[in-house]
Amino acid sequence: MFRKLGNIFRYMKLEKEKSKNKKIDISLNIDTKIPKDINNIEIELKKIFVDSFDFILRKITIGDDFKREVIITYIDGMINEEIINNDVLERFLEFDYNKDNDEWTREEDIIQFIKKEIITASDIREVKDFKKTIESILSGDTLMYVNGADSALVISARDWKERSISEPVTESVIRGPREGFVENLKTNTAMLRRKIKNPKLKFETLTLGVETDTDICICYIKGIADENIISDLKYRLSCIKSDSILESGYIEQFIEDAPFSPFQTIGVSERPDKVAGKLLEGRIAIICDGTPFVLTLPYLFVETLQSSEDYYSRILYASFNRMLRFISFIITTMLPALYIALINFHTKVIPVRLLLSIMDSHEGIPFDPFWEAIFMSLLFELLREAGIRMPQPIGQAISIVGALVIGESVVAAGLASEIMIIIIALTAITSFIVPALSESLPFIRIILMIGANILGFMGIVIMLAIIMLHLSSLRSFGVPYLSPFSPFRKERIEDTLIRAPLWSMFKSSKLSSWKYSNNYSDDKNYIEKED
Repeated sequence: MFRKLGNIFRYMKLEKEKSKNKKIDISLNIDTKIPKDINNIEIELKKIFVDSFDFILRKITIGDDFKREVIITYIDGMINEEIINNDVLERFLEFDYNKDNDEWTREEDIIQFIKKEIITASDIREVKDFKKTIESILSGDTLMYVNGADSALVISARDWKERSISEPVTESVIRGPREGFVENLKTNTAMLRRKIKNPKLKFETLTLGVETDTDICICYIKGIADENIISDLKYRLSCIKSDSILESGYIEQFIEDAPFSPFQTIGVSERPDKVAGKLLEGRIAIICDGTPFVLTLPYLFVETLQSSEDYYSRILYASFNRMLRFISFIITTMLPALYIALINFHTKVIPVRLLLSIMDSHEGIPFDPFWEAIFMSLLFELLREAGIRMPQPIGQAISIVGALVIGESVVAAGLASEIMIIIIALTAITSFIVPALSESLPFIRIILMIGANILGFMGIVIMLAIIMLHLSSLRSFGVPYLSPFSPFRKERIEDTLIRAPLWSMFKSSKLSSWKYSNNYSDDKNYIEKED
């Protein structure tokens, strides 16, 4: 029986692979060479872009005595028509073809002649691959095909409607720049280039997604970023086999080190100043066209407690805020578990008056503290999700009304105690202080509550040990996730839970170094060599 089932599954797998191989791909039927006959080019283009109303193809004849046919084609809505009209079409009409121009009559020189003498657009390049011309058209470029030439001209006149630069919603600050990344790749790279005016700042582009051909940019500072990490990243990106890449989150899930861990090993930001700071520390950024969220790697756990505003504020205030975030992280993860452990196992450590108050509020509740905490945590997550997904004015109203009305109704109905409402509310408030851990906190909370419900404080300690072991085993592109605490590196403690004065942190961070993260025994010699 099992053998038959195995044969069925193998047959289904083979059929699935066959269906993938039979998939129709127009680009596979395109000849790589550009036809010299302009009529054949027109037929091929109309065949590829059939039923595409936004595809514009204009065929014109230029020249006086010796005439040539030219095709200009682009996608409507993706180009600046003024550039095409002024720098291309108008130039063709005004050019004097009667003067002695031998290159105009020779087919091997015609493309170079048009490029040098006629077209005045600033960004223009020659392409001899027909597939690449199709990719350029779909990317928003304008293509020019000339009769008799075996190459085409790509004129960059991209211009489409995009969101204006505004303050990031997810990473707001009191002091600091008010600009955030947008969905345009070139705009994002220009914002980084404006902050780091250094020729060593490199931008390497590639495309991902079989169907989408999404433009991706790898950004790093040569000489600061580790070459081994760059090579590893390029290898992981080359292994991505996906039909579509629509957002940087797709890339993150393909290249992250621990996809099943609740902790993220790749950073995400939409602030150019923050990403620029990471680049200066030796990190690498991945910019994806179509999204304002930029990935940064390697990523360390300590970064979840840091903010770009820490470096703009004075030392005491910045260090106080970091310690406040760390305390908030402890409260939001451990407070429900501590309450469960105290009520179920360790009532003797609670002062008598407080214990009587807790028992009085818990009287008549049909659930024990564990299920009561689970119920209230789930209710909070529902309210939070509703507030995020609804339109902003309505979402705020739902969050406030839901927290007040539902919380009061739950207590009145005897489903939860007043002390549990206070604990969950405090847990929710402190979770907003560490938004970088928003995806991890629910899982940590539940794990600690389970341990507290089984063994009390001992269960919490055991679960914390398991979490710490897991964190110690994580790597982000070879860099230990808990650096500089595990392994301990005193050289970088100055920028962790507290922020040392900027004048004492004048060196580039070595935490991102591949050699620093793996050769622990040679670390001292490595640091001395770098210094």
